[in-house]
Amino acid sequence: MLDALINLLRKLAKFAGNPQSSEPVVIREELPGSWLPWVESLPFYSTLTEAEKKRLLSYTCTLVENKRWRGLDGFEVTDEVKVTIAAQAALPLLGIEHHFYRGVDEILIHPSTYKVSSRKRGPGGVVIEGKTEVLGTAHSDINIVTLSWQSARHGGANWQDGRNVVIHEFAHKLDMLDDFVDGTPPLSCKKQHAAWVRIMTKEYEQLVDMDRRGKKTVLSKYGATNPAEFFAVSTETFFEKPRQMRKKHPELYEQLKTYFNQDPAARLDR
Repeated sequence: MLDALINLLRKLAKFAGNPQSSEPVVIREELPGSWLPWVESLPFYSTLTEAEKKRLLSYTCTLVENKRWRGLDGFEVTDEVKVTIAAQAALPLLGIEHHFYRGVDEILIHPSTYKVSSRKRGPGGVVIEGKTEVLGTAHSDINIVTLSWQSARHGGANWQDGRNVVIHEFAHKLDMLDDFVDGTPPLSCKKQHAAWVRIMTKEYEQLVDMDRRGKKTVLSKYGATNPAEFFAVSTETFFEKPRQMRKKHPELYEQLKTYFNQDPAARLDR
């Protein structure tokens, strides 16, 4: 049923043209007091400066109130669910020009992991179709992000495992802001773009090689899937394991630090 709905929305998006939303965003400055404990329960919140906290609360409220939220498989989307997800999605936005994820109009939430249609090439080039269980999906041709609440809640509570499905999927949406899904979000200038492509390509190829040889790395091996997944995985690690990334992958860390205009490792050093 979900696959049929997604396919219909894709067709409508293609018919309509540019999938990026043009709906005006109503910016909220104040977070309702009853929502604050849900944000404060996220471990990263305590590492922010007072100015960053104020900005995060404003962005969280803005995302909650400007996006459409819908539960699937009988799941009820409460304020706690919205705030917990929106606060995590707001973190990468603190230092960049972002338009509040203009490529996202609706957030669909399953109670736990869910299955999506998949196609992969098997021996002899034969295409094998099936179902794959996933934690989240950032759809490239419609303005929707789909998440597992179980995974989103766990990722927000555990801020040291390098895994955060909310940040991962919304990183994809930052990547898609230029209408390409290639691991390179819109950058400020040609010089930054050249440095990004050079370093990200080198780091991606290193991860592919380490994955092939079965070597452990601070980055999840899922990042070796393609450059788009590498950016999403690197973003997760940048915010969840910043010190490890800064030590093991200093050039990669500096690229993400420059792009996001944030230094999460320095926050932990304070």
